Amino acid sequence: FQRSTSDWGYVGDLVEDDDKIGLYSYKVQSTITSRLANTMIQAKMVNNAKRSQHIVFDVQVPKGAFIDNFTMDVNGITFTSKIREKSEARKMYSQAKAKGKAAGIVRSNALDMENFKTEVNVPPGTRIQFELHYHEMIRRKLSSYEHIISVKPGRLAKHMEVDVRIIEPQGLRYVHVPNSLGDHFDGITTISKGEKKAHISFKPTMAQQRKCPTCSSTAVDGNFVVQYDVNRETTGGELEIFNGYFIHFFAPENLDPLPKNILFVIDVSGSMWGLKMKQTIEAMKAILSELRAADQFSLIDFNHNVRCWRDNLVSATPAQVEDAKKYIQTIHPNGGTNINEALLRATFILNEAQNLGMLDPNSVSMIVLVSDGDPTVGELKLTTIQKNMKQSIKDEFSLFCLGIGFDVDYDFLQRIATDNRGMAQRIFGNQETSAQMKNFYNQVSTPLLKKIQFNYPQESVSDVTQSSFHNYFGGSEIVVAGKVDTENLQHLESIVTATAANAELVMETLRDVEELDGFMKKDKYADPEFTKKLWAYLTVNQMLAERNTAPTAALKRNITKSILQMSLDHHIVTPFTAMLIENAEKDEIMLADQPKDPRRGCCPGTLGLTPNAPNNNKGIPAWANVTAVPVSFMPEQRSPPVSSLSINRVDNDPHFIIHLPKSQRNICFNINSEPGKILNLVSDPGTGVVVNGQLVGAKKTENKKLNTYFGKIGFYFKNKGLKVEITTETITLKDGSYGITLTWSDTGHIIRKQLLISVKKESNVTITVGEEMSFMVLLHRVWKNHPVNVDFLGIYIPPENQFSPAAHGLIGQFVSEPAVYIHHQRPGQAPEKPQATMEVKGNKLTVTRGLQKDYRTDRVLGTDVPCWFVHNSGKGFIDGHYKDYLVPHLYSFLKKP
Repeated sequence: FQRSTSDWGYVGDLVEDDDKIGLYSYKVQSTITSRLANTMIQAKMVNNAKRSQHIVFDVQVPKGAFIDNFTMDVNGITFTSKIREKSEARKMYSQAKAKGKAAGIVRSNALDMENFKTEVNVPPGTRIQFELHYHEMIRRKLSSYEHIISVKPGRLAKHMEVDVRIIEPQGLRYVHVPNSLGDHFDGITTISKGEKKAHISFKPTMAQQRKCPTCSSTAVDGNFVVQYDVNRETTGGELEIFNGYFIHFFAPENLDPLPKNILFVIDVSGSMWGLKMKQTIEAMKAILSELRAADQFSLIDFNHNVRCWRDNLVSATPAQVEDAKKYIQTIHPNGGTNINEALLRATFILNEAQNLGMLDPNSVSMIVLVSDGDPTVGELKLTTIQKNMKQSIKDEFSLFCLGIGFDVDYDFLQRIATDNRGMAQRIFGNQETSAQMKNFYNQVSTPLLKKIQFNYPQESVSDVTQSSFHNYFGGSEIVVAGKVDTENLQHLESIVTATAANAELVMETLRDVEELDGFMKKDKYADPEFTKKLWAYLTVNQMLAERNTAPTAALKRNITKSILQMSLDHHIVTPFTAMLIENAEKDEIMLADQPKDPRRGCCPGTLGLTPNAPNNNKGIPAWANVTAVPVSFMPEQRSPPVSSLSINRVDNDPHFIIHLPKSQRNICFNINSEPGKILNLVSDPGTGVVVNGQLVGAKKTENKKLNTYFGKIGFYFKNKGLKVEITTETITLKDGSYGITLTWSDTGHIIRKQLLISVKKESNVTITVGEEMSFMVLLHRVWKNHPVNVDFLGIYIPPENQFSPAAHGLIGQFVSEPAVYIHHQRPGQAPEKPQATMEVKGNKLTVTRGLQKDYRTDRVLGTDVPCWFVHNSGKGFIDGHYKDYLVPHLYSFLKKP
């Protein structure tokens, strides 16, 4: 995989932006061999400035693809990659970092696309070449294979090319390239299709890339999409054997649809308000219209409560469908999110119908969940909800999940769907929500077979991937792979069968091995290892799914070892491996791995795989384009994702709630101090971040006590030289002599030095620092003539924020989670408030079980959060005494004792 920059040729006539960085070429090459797509993205760039500066390689990789190689060539010095076990790779990286030889770190997320971002600081005149390789299996949906390649060069390229080749031994039925990049490029793509091969080429000239004839910016910014399908035998099954592996493709079409028993479970919590709810209603009305007469259905909508349109399944008659549409139209979103109870209600309805003999034996039962958020009411522990679903569904029916928007825990939805023989899909809360929902439903609306079992002769095959499937839906495809003994092919040809609960035996078609062998070896573009890679791809994904549902820790460890070995053997990055990128002398090193929280990206200025969102007018500009932008007002954006299960918060008078992720506990304490005092919440000399809160008192005492609240919160980002002051009246950003102020009556954004302040009118302020950390400040308004209460602020800090180990403060000290042991639970003074003994930091404390309020989803009533309460201002749980955390000024670091 080593590359050289010697073939660049003449690099003059490059169009440069103000940064004087030229893009000599941007090339994408992708070859699909029997559904296996190998993709290479290469960029050649040059720094023509008279100073050193960062050059960025930022590409999008499809979710589920395996990155298998990354190389970089800087002025002829080549960096190559190798896969290592994650802890070993991190150790090597840490050693290099200690010597000042580490350039960055790569991380990933769980969105539908992942940004692979590499940022390298290079001196003037440097030529640099980046090259990324990944592979994936192209899945069939709605009778079409769709290969999506993100093409976002970011600037004009002297040479631009997207080259796709398709090699399908079954033969190509059609090839189509929609104009996904826009009408600007109409007629530029060429397609050459043969019986079993196709070549697609997209090579716009520099003039054609321009947004307008005089523009210096590129119009190439989107996805290049290739759609195709293959010819099929009447049996619908095909076996391909090559180089010691077999691939079994199964996609019968000429079958009558099976009746469905379907429960739609719809989130109507407050966060669904507005466009998302409008689009969901529109989609549901269209989906209900497509139900067949033989189908049975019902609707459940939920917020903090659960409602059923009908308490049992009803036939999809025109009258029932029309009544359901009217019911959907009356939904008004509000309140919290009780996912657990809603899903349990749905499973109860289906199980009861099954037990009463109300379901056709040949019918297919399913639940479709539509939600945009994490649970905030009822059962909050995701692993418990997952367990409840598995126990309640009992493999009798399928669960499909639609996650709307960016805040939803898509990983969780994927887990519960995969656990229960379904699938999940993320859709974005925009104008396309309705179309995306209908598209997802269409994928599961036509069940053709149920309980399918593939049978392979043990004399011929081994290490077969998953061979039993709950359902087969029209327009999709089932793929099974395994190793094959080529000496016993006669067994494979005569014995392979597929059975289903509602169909006769299906004999499979074995493609002539010698014919396939000759065909593949004659084609120079075909991947000679396509069967091996497909088998590894399916095997690793199957083991990852099995690991999620492993009933014992020992079994989970064994599966993890198998995944690790497969990752190393096949040179792919998985959750248990990392990619080391180093030069020939091994004295410069970078690391590519996955973080603990897949929803978060990495820090700017490093290599990084970070979340990607659709490019629309509601998005925040990419950080590379907002280094120093004055205030701008843009449409309102939702706050960044912060789960109610994983947040550290200070609210009310002031109540601290510390979430401990490892032990999954919430620990609470109050601080009772004096008005005007300033408490340090976070003091991190490692990242240069300070968060302090100044107390304000109530108008008068109650029960001989003067309640205090946060009336002012200060943020100091020392490394950026930025200060943010938030009061109950204004939000102010200070950068030396520069300053700008918004009021709580504004909705808008302030962007400066890669720090974003988002203000939601009379509600909250979100501060986002690159991909590293975020904070939310909530405004609490009271009646201005109230005799006692005053306006105050609450602050919410995700524990995923990338503080350094040196962080301290009332909240910052819990970056390093202390070991907490709670035992000897016993009745308290009140029946609803039991007591227990908590051992922490060498102290034994008496703690009380109670509820505190989270006001992010309901600013008036709040959402109850159960926690163990530590008395005496947190004494014994926090380090030292709370008075140790008093600081003299709003931007003061905490002095170490």
